[in-house]
Amino acid sequence: MTSLKDRVSSAKADVPTISVADAMELHGRDDVTFVDVREPPETAQGTIAGAEAIPRGTLEFAVDQSAPSAKAAFADPSKTYVFYCASGGRAALAAQTAKSMGLDDARAMENGFGEWKENGGPTQ
Repeated sequence: MTSLKDRVSSAKADVPTISVADAMELHGRDDVTFVDVREPPETAQGTIAGAEAIPRGTLEFAVDQSAPSAKAAFADPSKTYVFYCASGGRAALAAQTAKSMGLDDARAMENGFGEWKENGGPTQ
C-alpha cells in the first residue's frame, strides 16, 4: 500500500511545483489557466481571480474533452495550467493527473490559496 505522503511526493517529483510568487507572475496571462481543486465549501470563501473551480474528485471528467462534462478551459493543451488547493498536496496530485491526460505544462502551486491571499494576490 502506498501512503498519501508517498503519492504526493511522487506527484511533486513528476510535475513542476511553483511558489506563490512565481504563480503571481503568471496570473493574468492569456496562455495560463489557474485551476482551484478545492471543494465547494472551500471555494465559497474565495478563489484566485479568474480561476476555474474544479474539485479534485471531478478533475478527470472536466479535462477529458470527449466527456459530456468536459470544460472548455482544458481544450487547449498548449496552455500552462496552474493547479492550487489549500496547502499544495491536492494541487500536486491534480497537476500530475492533468499531465498524464495530455496537459503537458501542468504545474502545482505550493502553499495554496491562503498564502496567495496573504501576499495580496487578486481574489474573487
